[in-house]
Amino acid sequence: MESKDYSVHPSAIVDEGCEIGKGTKIWHFSHIMPNCQIGENCNIGQNVVVSPEVILGNNVKVQNNVSIYTGVICEDDVFLGPSMVFTNVTNPRSAVNRRGQYAKTTVKRGASIGANATIVCGHDIGRFAFIGAGAVVTKHVPDYALVVGNPAKQIGWMSEFGHRLKFDENGEAICEESNDKYKLSNNRVFKV
Repeated sequence: MESKDYSVHPSAIVDEGCEIGKGTKIWHFSHIMPNCQIGENCNIGQNVVVSPEVILGNNVKVQNNVSIYTGVICEDDVFLGPSMVFTNVTNPRSAVNRRGQYAKTTVKRGASIGANATIVCGHDIGRFAFIGAGAVVTKHVPDYALVVGNPAKQIGWMSEFGHRLKFDENGEAICEESNDKYKLSNNRVFKV
């Protein structure tokens, strides 16, 4: 099915009540469930599930086999790597209905989440943070942080261009590609 504002592969399903922005592409075998909001120029890869009431900003890139469950908000320019997953209940049991207890997770502008990573619900991902492939995030991730492992631990800082920042003795760093300047102060990074 083709729309003049966005495109949906014939094998994909978009339920009623969804708002989908101009230029967005939804690929093979994906399911966009009721009442989702998907911004402009997003790319929803193959075999993706977007659960009810999920919000995706503009220019969000969702790779193949990703599960985005109710309670997740992704701001603009977020990258979700192949087969990564969000959870939405901290203590699931098959015999106990916890639909009214979904925890919220916000992925802030420009963050990237690597392939096969898991984001345990209720833990926000900061602006331009970088979650390494296979990481299991069990706590909030600060802006510009680089985290890896299970459980995920911070091992450094990233620029908005996705380069590792090397801070000098004055707490200053320059991104090697963009020449943008960053300042590290009180264990927080700021672009200057």
